[in-house]
Amino acid sequence: MADANGSSQAELLWRHPSPQDSKLWDFLQRVNKKHNKNFKTYHDLYQWSIDSVSDSWGEIWDYVGVRTSQPYKRVVSDENTMFPRPAWFPGAKLNFAENLLFPTQEVDENSPAVIAATETTRETVTWKELREGVRYCQAGMKSLGLNPGDRVAGYVANHTNALVASLAASSLGAIWTAVSPDTGVTAVLDRMVQIEPSLLFTDNAVMYNGKTHPVLPKVKDIMEGLPSLKATIIFDTVSSMGSKVEGLSEELSSKVYGFELFVQPASPSGTLHFEQLDPDTPVYILYSSGTTGAPKCIVHGAIGTLIQHKKEHILQSDIRPGDRLFYFTTCTWMMWHWLVSGLAAGATLVLYDGSPFQYLSNGESVKDDLAMPKLIDEIGITQFGTSAKYLSVLEQRNVFPKEQGLTLKTLKAIYSTGSPLAPSTFQYVYKAFGQINLGSITGGTDIISLFGAPCPLHPVYTGEIQVLGLGMACQAWDFQGKDVSKEGEPADLVCVKPFPCQPVKFWGKDGESKYKASYFEEFPGVWHHGDFIRFNPETGGLIMLGRSDGVLKPSGVRFGSAELYNVLLKHFPDQVEDGLAIGRRREQDDDETVVLFVKMKAGEKFNDQLVQDIKSVVRKELSARHVPGIIDECPDIPVTTNGKKIEKSVKQILCGLNIKTSTSVANPDCLDFYRQWTETH
Repeated sequence: MADANGSSQAELLWRHPSPQDSKLWDFLQRVNKKHNKNFKTYHDLYQWSIDSVSDSWGEIWDYVGVRTSQPYKRVVSDENTMFPRPAWFPGAKLNFAENLLFPTQEVDENSPAVIAATETTRETVTWKELREGVRYCQAGMKSLGLNPGDRVAGYVANHTNALVASLAASSLGAIWTAVSPDTGVTAVLDRMVQIEPSLLFTDNAVMYNGKTHPVLPKVKDIMEGLPSLKATIIFDTVSSMGSKVEGLSEELSSKVYGFELFVQPASPSGTLHFEQLDPDTPVYILYSSGTTGAPKCIVHGAIGTLIQHKKEHILQSDIRPGDRLFYFTTCTWMMWHWLVSGLAAGATLVLYDGSPFQYLSNGESVKDDLAMPKLIDEIGITQFGTSAKYLSVLEQRNVFPKEQGLTLKTLKAIYSTGSPLAPSTFQYVYKAFGQINLGSITGGTDIISLFGAPCPLHPVYTGEIQVLGLGMACQAWDFQGKDVSKEGEPADLVCVKPFPCQPVKFWGKDGESKYKASYFEEFPGVWHHGDFIRFNPETGGLIMLGRSDGVLKPSGVRFGSAELYNVLLKHFPDQVEDGLAIGRRREQDDDETVVLFVKMKAGEKFNDQLVQDIKSVVRKELSARHVPGIIDECPDIPVTTNGKKIEKSVKQILCGLNIKTSTSVANPDCLDFYRQWTETH
């Protein structure tokens, strides 16, 4: 707890005013009654959930509700093995989209399912209208011969049409994948070439920060790079921009449809069909960061995604039918998928596309630091999700919504993820937004959900994620594989028991070996997540210390060093011999900075012009979010004896951690440069 000066990291900031009114408390009582237990705290319930894997996930299934056409025969095929991945709820038949469009918690079909906002528009879509939109989109997909297992790709912003296309794909058993339209062609093709999509949905343009950004010029190159495409469907997202893709061959032009033409096959009297499928049927493909080559294609299944999200929404977050759930996200980020599943809890989704510092006022988009707090009041948002970086920016700008005339009376919770939330920002949020549940959360693309979650039965302490989610048997392991959770030592985040949102597979012929290498080689048979963490034994809270591998996360945007290396070597082969990209975050930093070290070829000079050229190409080929914060020259790059770069050692040096030089470093003397660099930067 706080010391005499109130400076402890464990300073209490919030308790739920009536925890016994929460769904989680109701669930705890149900478990007590059915299993003859006497649990009184969240910790009691959590411990049972990881000790009794089948019982706890069976109880979660019953409580949150899952629509099926056939019941399951058992909860999990093997509750002791994580790899190979066990089957979850085998025997059941269900459809993911049906569970979202027809939640088990009854909703009025004329109430809002979606409220979509941009810098210049507002749109309300009822449950009835959303279902009808999915039916029309489904008819268009059927007319083009879409089959279960086919891939449907989106190059789309966060709006209703993207949601409709995703749900229509899932309704037919196809697999949805999406990349944000601010992403460069190279990065899109690095991902989508691997999965060979049949259909591509794209915006014609997007608006951001008061400006219109055309998308279709990039779509030409994407179409030419994806020979698997049967059709490209264009959303008229910015009506003034048109929907013609210039410069296509006659053959490719014949495959382009405006969305209105695409949905014409829908019959006015037709019915919405839901393909009934096995529980682990793939529904989403997300992408790893590409740390060691092309991004890996992570395939997530229907029941794992659904039951995990419903648990997190209904139990951990206490989201009720009619609540208005917002997350500031792109369609690429796993938090979009998490947001979308809010439908299954009966929540109204608030979709936002645009800058978080632009607000629609008197018909015009104007710059406004209070844009998102104003949106909370305007729409009646109950749960507001965002990145740690956004909250940090508000803190730096001294934005205090309640002091500036806003009520925030509907707001129950703020969720923050993407990067660790600084202790000072925890305190800022409570000063600026009042007594809400600040859920600093952690999970990732790999699990499409959370390890560390909100909890109405547990306090919020400064700098800490409240709890581990039910059923997530996470620990902190040191490099020898020893559990140091109770000692409060910094170590690697691992999960020691199976959980349903493990990926069902990695896409591709070598998917199984990539899956194993990604999660189960550091500690054989145990999920190694790549986050550096420690537990607070006093509070049970979880403190995030950043990534423990080579993944880069500036402002919470996750990508891999290999993406930068590929651009560097493609565009500067005559000047640059190699590069080393490191995410640097020290105790005094509130965000991670990407540092790109460049090793020049003999006789070539490193200068400011090269720095600017590299930044320009990275911005064009990948995105503005990939641009390194610092680019500097280095004399050499540490490698293993077989030539693999050793990013982790340099990362530890730059972040101020003590490291022992591994015997696998072929050129250990070069680490002295990085130590000296760290002292002066």
